[in-house]
Amino acid sequence: MDDLVLPFRVETTGVRGRIVRLGPMVDDILTRHDYPEPVSRLLGEALALTALLGEALKFEGTLTIQAQGKGPVGLLVTSFTTPGGMRGFAQVDDESYSEFVEAKPDPSSAELLGKGHLALTIEPEGDMDRYQGIVALKGESLSEAAHEYFRQSEQIATSVKLAVGRVATAEAGSQWRAGGLMIQHLAAEGGIRDEAEREAQIAAGEDIELLTPGGEDVEEAWNRAVTLMETAEDHEMLDPLLSPENLLYRLFHEDGVRVYEPRGVERVCKCSSERSHGLLKSFADQDIGSMVEDGKLRVTCEFCSETYLFDPETLEPVSS
Repeated sequence: MDDLVLPFRVETTGVRGRIVRLGPMVDDILTRHDYPEPVSRLLGEALALTALLGEALKFEGTLTIQAQGKGPVGLLVTSFTTPGGMRGFAQVDDESYSEFVEAKPDPSSAELLGKGHLALTIEPEGDMDRYQGIVALKGESLSEAAHEYFRQSEQIATSVKLAVGRVATAEAGSQWRAGGLMIQHLAAEGGIRDEAEREAQIAAGEDIELLTPGGEDVEEAWNRAVTLMETAEDHEMLDPLLSPENLLYRLFHEDGVRVYEPRGVERVCKCSSERSHGLLKSFADQDIGSMVEDGKLRVTCEFCSETYLFDPETLEPVSS
């Protein structure tokens, strides 16, 4: 029931969606960094959002979400690489963060990032074109920024709900967990049942009522689905003992909910000694000299905090 994305469909309304549950994976990513707790929550939200969006990739490639702002968290990056590899990090200005939280002890996501933009980039493998959509960071959360992205770039009615927090477990004490729900408004599949009536309305220039598979007005069905999704509480989305299927049943059982094959996700980092060595070779000698610490060059991966050591003279890897 952990570290997975589960697609689903609300049968009579035609609404489709995904639910994500992140447990050991998100705890692993967040505890590798010494972030303040509000920053860890922000990165956890971004990871849950990235998992929700990454599951939709139908080809080999990488989806990256990058939030860049003028707040104490200047940069936030998360990525999903098919079939389910995830990573992420945040850049925090310690001095400005300390000053900021004196005035805002429990800042929102929007306050941590400040004014800026959210970029979503899809990079397929092979010959397919790269795609990028950019929207301004608006609202109080990453969920609202995602709503704005779908409204502007995809023009698909979308609603997203995210939850992040520490949960006490008997086996490992307090651990980070993250959860997310996303639903999208599908095109009407029913429409007017009588074709002659449809043609008559078109000829008369009348608006055509769009119906769900259950025969309901699509806007009414969509609004009800959003209202039901919003009743999901944070503790339900994070509870390791409440299965995603049971939560979906609680929310949408009156309309019928069908779940599909889940996709597992795991922490994957692309860093290596070889990649770090190649990076060092791109620096000028004077830059290399400024990076020497205790007689060794240190290259630390921003995503996973793994450190690689090199000889400053030869740039060859050395042991600790």
